Amino acid sequence: MLVIAAPSNLGLSPKWPGHEPGTWRAPSALIAAGLLQAINASDFKELPRPNYSPGVQPGTRLRNGHTIRSFNIALANLVGEASRRGDFALVIGGDCSILLGALAGAREAGPVSLIHIDGHSDFRHPGNYDSEQSLGAVAGMDLALATGRGECSAAQWPSLSGPLVADADVIQLGERENHDEDFAWSDINSTAITRIDVFDALMIGPTAVLGRIRETLHRKPDQGFWIHLDVDVLDQSVMPAVDSPGSPGIPTADLLSIIAPLIANPRCRGMTVTVFDPDLDPDGRFAAVIVGLLAQLSFPG
Repeated sequence: MLVIAAPSNLGLSPKWPGHEPGTWRAPSALIAAGLLQAINASDFKELPRPNYSPGVQPGTRLRNGHTIRSFNIALANLVGEASRRGDFALVIGGDCSILLGALAGAREAGPVSLIHIDGHSDFRHPGNYDSEQSLGAVAGMDLALATGRGECSAAQWPSLSGPLVADADVIQLGERENHDEDFAWSDINSTAITRIDVFDALMIGPTAVLGRIRETLHRKPDQGFWIHLDVDVLDQSVMPAVDSPGSPGIPTADLLSIIAPLIANPRCRGMTVTVFDPDLDPDGRFAAVIVGLLAQLSFPG
C-alpha cells in the first residue's frame, strides 16, 4: 500500500478576507497523530504544498484553477505508478479537489467506478450556477467535474478521453442537503448516478446500503473502483473540524461496516480521505478520531 500526502486547500474558498483554509495541514496533522503506524503503511510519498491564491487566475473561472490542474497531474502520476504495480493507494488530503488527480491516476489501470461518500454531492457546475458572477470552488464541484461537467482544465485529463468516471458507475452516499428547499444541485437527480442520501442510509441501515453499492459495482464486474471519503459525512457532533459540518451524519460504526468490505475487495484501487481542517482542531482530538477510524480498516499490502 502506498500512502500519499496531498496537502491541498486549493478547492476551498476563504471564509473571510485574508483567510486561507487549513486543510493543507491535514496530512501532517494525521501523521503526527500516528496514522502511518496505525494502518501499517508500507510506503509513503508526499507532494509539496501548492500555493493558495484567493484571487482570479487568468483564463479560468475556477479558484486556483491552473494550480489545481498542476497539483492533480502530479498526484495522478503517483497514483498511476501504484495502479500500474497493482498497489492500493491511500491519498490523504487536503480538500476534495484531490479526487480528480486520484481518479486520473487510477484510470491508468483501466476505467473505474466511484463510491463518493460525502455529506454533500459536490455537483456544482456551470449548468446550475452563474460562473461569470462567482469563482467556482472545486471542492464543491469534484463530482460534477469527475463526471465531465465543467471547465475543461479540471474535467479533461492527459491521455484520457471522456470523463474520469461515467454517471452510471457512480454511487453518491451521504448527501444531507437535498431535502432543503434551496438545494442548488437538484439536477443530479436526473442523472444515472446511484443516490443514497443520509436519510435513506439511516433508514435502511449499513447492510442494505452496502447491498445497493454492490448492485452498482456488479454491473461491471471486471472494473475496478475508487472510494472517496469526505469526513464531513460524519455528523458534526462527531466531526466538526471540517469546512462544512452538518447533521445528520452517518454513524462511525455504520461507515466502517460499509467501507471495510469494499476495502477488502481486490477490485478497490484506492481511497481519498478529505476535508479535515486542523485549524479547527487545536487539541488534536478530531485527528485522533480519523486515525482511529482508518485504523479499523484492513488496507491491503
